[in-house]
Amino acid sequence: MKSVPDRKPGMADVIRPTDDESRALAQSLMQTARFAALGVLLEESQPLVARVAFGLDAQGGPVSLISDLAQHSQALRRHPVCSLLIGEPGAKGDALAHPRLSLMAEAAFVPRTDPAHAVLADTYLHQHPKAKLYLQFSDFSFVRFTVTAAHLNGGFGKAFRLAAADLLPGG
Repeated sequence: MKSVPDRKPGMADVIRPTDDESRALAQSLMQTARFAALGVLLEESQPLVARVAFGLDAQGGPVSLISDLAQHSQALRRHPVCSLLIGEPGAKGDALAHPRLSLMAEAAFVPRTDPAHAVLADTYLHQHPKAKLYLQFSDFSFVRFTVTAAHLNGGFGKAFRLAAADLLPGG
């Protein structure tokens, strides 16, 4: 088995080759996710993880609606590089046996003056109808996450590295 630089010498590469099944699982996790754990870097170089609402734009890219008052919003404005973890454990069994997807991304806030804001709002409200209340508050903004890479853990012994294109419908 081949060696990967970020592993200890002699450790086997347990990452499986990306295939149609792993792409389909990753896409399904994204389509069904309503929340995500968002990892950001605070000014003090300390990591912070926050739960955020998760949705997809019309092209299938990840988005969220977050308050500028939140610490994670302020961190994203300073350091847009972030990660999102999606996939909820099932009601029974070992939580680590359930699939989850880690997205490495770069965040970009969508100003209310941007023509794309209205289209994004329509799409997002279809997924999160109760977010209509938050859209009325001036401190809430949409954030688009441009995925740079992803790691899929499909359950025990089912690990995959995915490219951003693998996550898009038809990818």
